[in-house]
Amino acid sequence: MDSGMPERQARIFNIQKYSIYDGPGIRTLVFFKGCPLRCQWCANPEGLEKKYQVMYQRDLCNDCGACVAACPRGIHRVDTSGSQEPSKPQHVVDRKIECMGCRECEKVCPARALSIVGMNMTVSEIVEIVEQDMLFYTTSGGGVTLGGGEVCAQSEFAVNLLKECKRSGIHTAIETSGHTKPEAILAMAEFTDLILYDLKHMDSDRHYQLTGVRNERILENLRELITRKHNVEVRMPLMKGLNDDEDTIRETVEFLLPYKGYQNFKGIDLLPYHKLGINKYRQLDMAYTVERDLSLNEADLERIERQISQYDFPVRVIKH
Repeated sequence: MDSGMPERQARIFNIQKYSIYDGPGIRTLVFFKGCPLRCQWCANPEGLEKKYQVMYQRDLCNDCGACVAACPRGIHRVDTSGSQEPSKPQHVVDRKIECMGCRECEKVCPARALSIVGMNMTVSEIVEIVEQDMLFYTTSGGGVTLGGGEVCAQSEFAVNLLKECKRSGIHTAIETSGHTKPEAILAMAEFTDLILYDLKHMDSDRHYQLTGVRNERILENLRELITRKHNVEVRMPLMKGLNDDEDTIRETVEFLLPYKGYQNFKGIDLLPYHKLGINKYRQLDMAYTVERDLSLNEADLERIERQISQYDFPVRVIKH
């Protein structure tokens, strides 16, 4: 890469190695911060906002106050207003003050109760981490998958990262909601070996209720990707009582039927709801609005598999 100019940076919130769920083989996942959707069941709430965020584990904190002195923004304080014991001060995170990402509070916390979500990284820095596991990619047919959040929210950087990975001979994939400008996702697709594309609901009004956005742009982008011969695997996040009914499954499959014979359409993955992200909401002082268990049982998944299989679509269940 050209070293004459400072490299652009992207806001990343995690890099996870040794994943086997998001694309073929063993993969490294790069999570981009920021997302235009607000799915009620989101498992990565720390990826919704592009800004830095403080994650605070109340059960680990000893209310020592070290973070109060360390934070230059005054985000942390220790007071008695929220404590059950007035004589015992309690640590409070002021969410109205925006974190600047200096990580000074994280550094001084003796209980490791604080962590700052978000890091600015260059393409070179990310590629260096991804390349550490080239042996695993080669032996397993794996590679790198860019997700989030939403990778399309920082699409120009993602294109440059995908280019560099391809130059290194690394298999590339993106995981996306598809809610972006067509030119953005098509630019990424040129350097992407596999696109993992979410379809959450076919009815636009219901899609808006569940995710905060309508689905017309999502469906049109999916049509463009498949007809332009990009490799696409459709993923269906499934929540009991929200989008697992027979009519919704049928409408989704019928939308995909025109592309059944396309070699670049790689089939359908079912992603059943899980509760792995709930604790993150507490650490961010965010409300988890799902009030009931949306988990599907084995009979539910078998029913959906059978319904899709009747159309001769390749289908598999992916459980995290």
